[in-house]
Amino acid sequence: MKINELPTPCYVIDENIIEENCKVLADVMKKTGCHVLLAQKAFSNYALYPLIGKYLSGTTASGLYEARLGREEMGRENHVFAPAYKDEDMDELVKICDHVVFNSVNQLICHKEKCINNRVSFGLRVNPEHSTQGDHAIYDPCAPGSRLGVTEENLKKALQKNPDALAGMEGIHFHTLCEQNSDDLEKTLNVVEEKFGFLMQSDSIKWVNFGGGHHITRDDYDIKRLENCINHVKRTY
Repeated sequence: MKINELPTPCYVIDENIIEENCKVLADVMKKTGCHVLLAQKAFSNYALYPLIGKYLSGTTASGLYEARLGREEMGRENHVFAPAYKDEDMDELVKICDHVVFNSVNQLICHKEKCINNRVSFGLRVNPEHSTQGDHAIYDPCAPGSRLGVTEENLKKALQKNPDALAGMEGIHFHTLCEQNSDDLEKTLNVVEEKFGFLMQSDSIKWVNFGGGHHITRDDYDIKRLENCINHVKRTY
């Protein structure tokens, strides 16, 4: 079919470009041992999931319906983070997800038993309060008043009140970037280590999720710096 014969509206996707991008990401995985996930809120065209699933580790979701989509259409690792969870949604999420990230200590306490009982790895999103957004300030999770992730102050207050609040937790998550280069990741990681390194040093912690917003397939992206950040965390913690 010629392009001027396509019915509209429609999406036209170049599978060759998708695959080339996947190969770039797969190379990072190979060199560092990290896992790269497809963020479905950024790209949820599931017709391409079989192709993407040949290269990436799995999907990440921002709620129940995306989590269902990732499980049903890619069937690999299935991660989820949401600012809040309904009890009935969590009942299903622990059946279809491998990893669940919570947005607050109270939320983690409320739902972690379901994760433990279903052998689901769970973690906590932290807010390093370090803004690097520039032109994308509207998307900045570190902006004043943000309720995405736990700040250092609020985390320490929660642990003073309940020292065992995070028992069973296996990971931490931060997501502060939007289509940015790895120099901003490096700066952010330094702050995360300064404020939350005590969590990362725990023997129970098995993973650190760097979140999204990394423009890895852009021509000027510094992949080596990204790999150094990943390898640094692996060596140090």
